[in-house]
Amino acid sequence: MADDERAAWGAGSELPADLQAPDGPEVLDLSRQGLDAPTADTNLALLDDTARVRVARLQHNLLERLPDRVGALSRLHTLDVSHNRLGALPEELGALPALRVLLAAGNRLRYLPKALAGLADLEVVNLSGNNLDALPPPLLALGSLRALYLGANRLECVPEDIGKLQKLEVLYLGGNRLQELPAGLGSLGQLQSLVLSGNRLVALPPSLSCLHRLRSLALHDNLLTTLPPCLVRLQNLVELSLRGNPLVVRFVRDLTYEPPRLRELAARCVKIHRLPCGEGELPPALLAYLDTARRCVNPRCKGVYFDARVEHIKFVDFCGKYRLPLLQYLCSAQCSSQLAGSGSESEASDEEGGVDPSRLRRVLLG
Repeated sequence: MADDERAAWGAGSELPADLQAPDGPEVLDLSRQGLDAPTADTNLALLDDTARVRVARLQHNLLERLPDRVGALSRLHTLDVSHNRLGALPEELGALPALRVLLAAGNRLRYLPKALAGLADLEVVNLSGNNLDALPPPLLALGSLRALYLGANRLECVPEDIGKLQKLEVLYLGGNRLQELPAGLGSLGQLQSLVLSGNRLVALPPSLSCLHRLRSLALHDNLLTTLPPCLVRLQNLVELSLRGNPLVVRFVRDLTYEPPRLRELAARCVKIHRLPCGEGELPPALLAYLDTARRCVNPRCKGVYFDARVEHIKFVDFCGKYRLPLLQYLCSAQCSSQLAGSGSESEASDEEGGVDPSRLRRVLLG
């Protein structure tokens, strides 16, 4: 399997230590044997004590349905049926109350059985690489779920109710068809890893700022032209992937700078030349306006601005190796050119390539 395909399925992700499958006589390993369902049933019928089995490994076979006898494995902790030909999972899964790990990646699933919602202890579900075009409703009833992998499906939206999964720590949605995200994502207070790569996202919801435990955020290969300021407020974020997005450049190429009005030009002259203006010399409204002056951030410039300003893009280091486009305000386009030529922004990000630095004036972050 190619590396990018493995990434889309969330392959290689390790289970938490407390969910690692045991070894020994409790494990039934029928993987990679070319089994169909009748043959697998025959193997299960030979078991002396089905209640002893805690791990069933049936991955990489030719199963088009689950063996009927799987429902008899009453103490089953982990069921791996990945990489078969399953078009559906049976309602009998609801008869496995001890099930904590369900791995069914690389099949042909379009829906999940309603009985799955009754598995109150289920903590890990991997359904990546299937034919799901919507998030199956039974998943939203799994209050104990800690890791959910839905990569490489056909998902076009995520329901607002995703916020019900309050214990979720890992959410993998890479390689789908998502164009927007619900505000409910911000309710996942335990979330540490969020993968959204390989979708069609053009913006991110501000509610992401509520994910205070988030450590890894994958946004590469989307259609993002802007980033919300909340990203830099995620104190625990240590991994951020942005490659393959238009980000700033595509957005700013068509923007133009509006020159300041006469009132602003006059007010700038008053401030720059420190002309005395006391009470009675100017109307109160103009005196109040003069008090709103802000200093240009260009160290070479002593100017000020009021309403008209150039929103200059500054690429800042983030997490030690990522460069994010953030805003700084300048008094004129000339200041923008001076900053670009001063060497302070000499290390341009990949997204800046092919664009005149003087054009990188405005970006809306949020």
